[in-house]
Amino acid sequence: MPATTLAVRRPPVSARDLPHLVFFVAVAGTLVRLVELNNELCWSVAPPTAALALLYAAGLARWDRLGRTGRPVWLGLLLLLWSWVAWILPAPLTFGYAWLAVPLAVLALRMPTRTERAVALGVITALMVAALMRFGGPDPDVLAPPVAAVWATVLLYRSQQRLARELAATRDRLAAQQREAGRLAERSRIARDLHDTLAQELAGSRMLLQAADRDWDRNPDAARRQLRAVTDALGEHLAQTRGIIDDLTPPLLAQDGLEAALRDLCARAGSAAGAPRISFRAEHEPHPLPTDRAVALLRLTQGLLANALEHARARHVHITLAYGDAATAAVEVRDDGAGFDPAATRAGCADRGFGLAAARERLHAFDGTLTVDSAPGRGTRVRAVLSAAQDRVPAGAL
Repeated sequence: MPATTLAVRRPPVSARDLPHLVFFVAVAGTLVRLVELNNELCWSVAPPTAALALLYAAGLARWDRLGRTGRPVWLGLLLLLWSWVAWILPAPLTFGYAWLAVPLAVLALRMPTRTERAVALGVITALMVAALMRFGGPDPDVLAPPVAAVWATVLLYRSQQRLARELAATRDRLAAQQREAGRLAERSRIARDLHDTLAQELAGSRMLLQAADRDWDRNPDAARRQLRAVTDALGEHLAQTRGIIDDLTPPLLAQDGLEAALRDLCARAGSAAGAPRISFRAEHEPHPLPTDRAVALLRLTQGLLANALEHARARHVHITLAYGDAATAAVEVRDDGAGFDPAATRAGCADRGFGLAAARERLHAFDGTLTVDSAPGRGTRVRAVLSAAQDRVPAGAL
């Protein structure tokens, strides 16, 4: 089963929107009460109250365009209009209207400089206290709740901002660790490739040269045969070295896509001396894959193909690239070779080299799946599935 990517939808009202919602609810409530009172003073106050809401909404809509200079000016206009309306409102309406200081304090905390934030908060607190004293005089029971609400909001907002900065720093550290893990995983893969190919074959060539040196005088024909064998082997070593370099920067994959790169891989592997027959097929309509995932499938197929060639003793290896309807891509490597016991492999009793372990490690970085179907004497089928969605930064994806 392919990995399922869940789309995270933004809630209709986030915590960042709540202060704005409070502002508009308070203004709407004030307008409703003004209409209910239905006197001359109330109808003279209703237009500036509505203008305050419009000015607030316009500033939010054009926040990015206001810039560092426009935002303090906009907040200053809001405070002037708010304080003027609060002063001319009938005393019974002043208490509820004063609570607009809470969302205005949140806006003050978003001002560009620390000085501007401090001045704005001081002005908001002073204006709110002055408006409330019209309602109940210097009564602590009247003044304390709104003032406490404003400064509690300030403290909570600052705490949220600090947590957001710490979360961003943690995310950056995790991304750096994932990149480092990717580099280490890539070094490990290259080390395995070098060990399985060049290191062993160069050691064999060195032994042939030592044997030729011993036979040079007493058996020159044998020494020449050994030299020719070393020469042929060095040509293969050069081709393998170029293959490893292509693994690091696969140009065909970047130019023509995953299908072309897999076809080329099958053609190169099948042209080697003593190689089994290797066939390739692509199924369904292709869809775009992120580069890191396409590289992962290509390298995974290289590892599985090398595993089949080295251990399976197969006559035929078939590779299939299939694109799924749910934005998935799968590669299947099937051979008619000796087979093995997957349960014993998972238990650590046997393994077919680095191929399956490396494939599982590479797929784990992308939340992919690996299915192994094999039995002694019945061949092997390995199927790797990846989602085409770039849902997270993988570790080991380089």
